[in-house]
Amino acid sequence: MALRINDTAPDLTVTTDQGEISLHDWIGDSWAIIFSHPKDFTPVCTTEFGAVAQLADEWAKRNTKVLGVSVDGVEDHKKWKGDIQSFGGAEPTFPIVADDGLELAKAFDMLPADAYLPDGRTPADSATVRSVYIIAPNKKVQLVMTYPMTVGRNFAEVVRALDGLQRTYEQPLATPANWETGQDVIVALALDDAAAEEKYGTLDKKLPYLRFAKNPG
Repeated sequence: MALRINDTAPDLTVTTDQGEISLHDWIGDSWAIIFSHPKDFTPVCTTEFGAVAQLADEWAKRNTKVLGVSVDGVEDHKKWKGDIQSFGGAEPTFPIVADDGLELAKAFDMLPADAYLPDGRTPADSATVRSVYIIAPNKKVQLVMTYPMTVGRNFAEVVRALDGLQRTYEQPLATPANWETGQDVIVALALDDAAAEEKYGTLDKKLPYLRFAKNPG
């Protein structure tokens, strides 16, 4: 069965280039982003890892840990990080899982259960391992994105989505299309007008079911 939003993320113990970690312990009381790749030393993936490294301060501001996943081994990960830093201009300090047995990829439903890694494999052999998962401190999956091999991920959008998730986490709020931090938010229909105004102040009522409030806090 596919891993769905609000499912509890699998609590695996995995090997990374920074040692062994247990996913739930590693997440702790933070948010977490897990992003996967088909293979080390590949062009699109190198640009993506560089983009994630450049955003280190942004992840820290949001109490968010990032974890890369690739099907190659620890020594390849360590060597690849040199290329990532050379290209991206920022040190990739986050760990990368050595998912050479596909345990994490299968547990997170990143690729078909019958996928395999033949000798001399190419990125196409694990082409579906290109996903993003955002996980809340309660260890539940909040967002899933999956991209094809040919389209590099937009990590500015990952940051934007993370901001939206953190703004609405465990609150009766939602964000509209193209929302950015600081903009008005949507009040959920679980609150009637009186309760919504008591909680969030004056509402901007566009439609009976579409009510905006100033971004709290």
